[in-house]
Amino acid sequence: MVKKFPHISEQVWRNRINSGKVFWRDGGIMNIDEPYQPNSTLCYYREVPLEPTVPFEELIITQNEQFLIAHKPAFLPVMPGGEFVNECLQARLIQRTGIQEIQAVHRLDRDTAGLVLFSTNPATRNQYHQLFAERRIAKTYQAVASINSSEPIIGKKWHVKNYLKRSQPNFLFENTTASDTGQYAESTIECIDQSQTKALFSLSPITGRTHQLRLHMQHIGYPILNDRFYPTLQPKQPDDFHKPLQLLAKSLSFVDPVTQREETFKSPTDLEI
Repeated sequence: MVKKFPHISEQVWRNRINSGKVFWRDGGIMNIDEPYQPNSTLCYYREVPLEPTVPFEELIITQNEQFLIAHKPAFLPVMPGGEFVNECLQARLIQRTGIQEIQAVHRLDRDTAGLVLFSTNPATRNQYHQLFAERRIAKTYQAVASINSSEPIIGKKWHVKNYLKRSQPNFLFENTTASDTGQYAESTIECIDQSQTKALFSLSPITGRTHQLRLHMQHIGYPILNDRFYPTLQPKQPDDFHKPLQLLAKSLSFVDPVTQREETFKSPTDLEI
């Protein structure tokens, strides 16, 4: 490592390895005394000098020998990325539980709050990945959007089927009907409550595309409150912790591939209108 990255000292690498920041491609943490493995890939968490702090706590919903489910607050990324390294849900959980093998099985947008499933056992990790790959896990979300006060929509349902394609800038997507330029996306949405100015929606994604629910809410005419990306990309600025995106990953239901038990987990929080 010193030869490959001569600007980083041996002591820095030793510190990173001892603190669990260097790991194999499959997620296993590398130990300082492991022998060299030819043709293997190592990864490491970058060091950032001024990392933003997210002033909200995560909550562990359940934990066992195979998996852990945590409630993620808005603004906190699931995995390290960009300017966030230690301030991510996975790093917080590793520090909190002492389980170095924790690895997220799926993702939520940084702006989205709610439940995230983590594998705690590398031997069974792929079985939980397959739940998502084979769509054998049911997810429900809540979202809040502005409405016209004269519009009664409680009980109204939408079944959205379209395609999502890359937009500009390239971290954005857009709804399209063209199958040759986008990925198929499908969701069901229902309005379950409303006030004079807002409505609460229950959403069930059938596919799991990036920004799918945000785009499908825009598609039916009810963009999610405090969305910094849709329908209009907002200028980059510091997080406003008083205005979180009004999207919550409320529940996860699946048959545990190890125990074969039916499991349902719910976030203890709800969105309000």
